[in-house]
Amino acid sequence: MSGAVSHSALMDGVYRYQRHVYDATRKYFLFGRDGLISELAPGPGDRVLEVGCGTGRNLILAARRYPQARFFGLDISPAMLETARRAIARAGLSDRVSVAEADATDFDAGALFGTAAFDRVFFSYALSMVPDWPAALDRALAATAPQGRLHIVDFGQQERFPRLARAGLRRWLALFHVDPQARMRTGVSAAAAAAGRAETFRALFGGYAWSWIVGPVTRP
Repeated sequence: MSGAVSHSALMDGVYRYQRHVYDATRKYFLFGRDGLISELAPGPGDRVLEVGCGTGRNLILAARRYPQARFFGLDISPAMLETARRAIARAGLSDRVSVAEADATDFDAGALFGTAAFDRVFFSYALSMVPDWPAALDRALAATAPQGRLHIVDFGQQERFPRLARAGLRRWLALFHVDPQARMRTGVSAAAAAAGRAETFRALFGGYAWSWIVGPVTRP
């Protein structure tokens, strides 16, 4: 069994039943998602891709907020995509939001969506769920148009939290195969530099979450 197939089966197993209550429960601890959507600010006709779109919650909110843009999402879990497609259809957004099954570390956006580059690409608490997150990061950067931006929000290292609180949160996240990576802080910086892009980093909520925007280098 290949790595992609095994991870797809794992995610389906984790979320086959949880997907039905996912959005109702995750709002209590996936902080910073709506802030990321606010910062996307795509222009008219821009194309926006979410890597790890899950139930489609973020895509629906973003599509409602930015009716002039087109939205795309990919996820490795067929079960989550089934939920996403139903939610998108209920929201009346099937003409502007498209989702497809794909591995975040090795996807062909042109084959999936008919476009190889996007004006905005984002991860919302998805990067820490990908075992080979550096490969997913590189692939997302490759799918970002030269003048586009990559946005990320994910679990940080809870730098200002008591030690016991940090340990408890990590044990709980491990139940969902979420692994907050300390190396992500330097990893995103290195990937941005290698791609010739500028990086802006913020620690949110005492380090509970980390946020990045990776975009074109601004010339003086």
